[in-house]
Amino acid sequence: MKKYCLLFILTLVLAACGTDSHHFKIDGHFLNLNQGEFYVYSPDGNIDGIDTIKVTGGRFTYETPCEEPCILVIVFPNFSMQPVFAQPGKSVDIKADASHLKKMTVKGTDENKLMNSFREQIESASPVEAQKYAEQFVEDHPESLVSVYLVSTYFIQSQRPDYRKAEKLLNKIIASQPENKYASHILQQVKQLHNASESLPKFQALCTDNKTISTKDITSAQISVITTWASWSYDSMEQQRQLKSLYDSYMGKLKVLSICVEASQKECKKTLERENIKWPVVCDGKMMEGSLLKKLGIFSVPGNIVLKNGRVIARNLTNQELKEKLEALK
Repeated sequence: MKKYCLLFILTLVLAACGTDSHHFKIDGHFLNLNQGEFYVYSPDGNIDGIDTIKVTGGRFTYETPCEEPCILVIVFPNFSMQPVFAQPGKSVDIKADASHLKKMTVKGTDENKLMNSFREQIESASPVEAQKYAEQFVEDHPESLVSVYLVSTYFIQSQRPDYRKAEKLLNKIIASQPENKYASHILQQVKQLHNASESLPKFQALCTDNKTISTKDITSAQISVITTWASWSYDSMEQQRQLKSLYDSYMGKLKVLSICVEASQKECKKTLERENIKWPVVCDGKMMEGSLLKKLGIFSVPGNIVLKNGRVIARNLTNQELKEKLEALK
């Protein structure tokens, strides 16, 4: 009897210390954040949709099924993002000060250690410098899952995507990781975006007013703009207000489609009502993982595509560049 009791106690201790070989676990401790919610999703499909992490007393625990190494992305209340590299049977600890999220550390696996080092390297770097560091990281670590994340972040999802460089780096990664389906999927996306830079992919989406919008609706207008926004992004909201003014001055000749990347459709509709936005808006609640965003090749907030007579003539303009472009096209 004593033998079985000891075995039971040992089982409980092991369960408390880690996780089984089919799961991945995150334990977190945050200073200056007593209660709150984080979102977590997996760009490579390990999680179906978006999960919510509850923070109580500055601490949280999150566990998810995990059969192979994958990428998780945690989205914080200020909508900054932190990748966590998961492995079956492993667990990691996250420690951070909620007021200084850039100094966050994720301890527990070699991949997360590499990401910590990269974050420290780019802490004071300019966007151009950070991109160079990301390229060098991929050259040095093509076998790492971190490299896939960095290519996606710095060469595809940036406001100035470099599809040619992304394709080159992804080919290097796939040579070292031939079984990585996510890297191969991204490579196919990049090739499509590169080859179709002047035409809009075919799509059909449901808007917040329950009406459907398609490629034909956008390309049939003389001038069209597709934008992304969220209530937490100041620049994107300024872009919507700027577009509203230009929209009125175009006297019906400008077509606008906005894609809201809020996790809550309710929050999206509240913002539409407050800002009095009348044009079609798509919000599927999947944030940056929405299928329409991926199909159109928009990976930033704010992000935009400008079309003239159905052809793409500009992408990811700044607010000032977008204003000048639309005023010139009148």
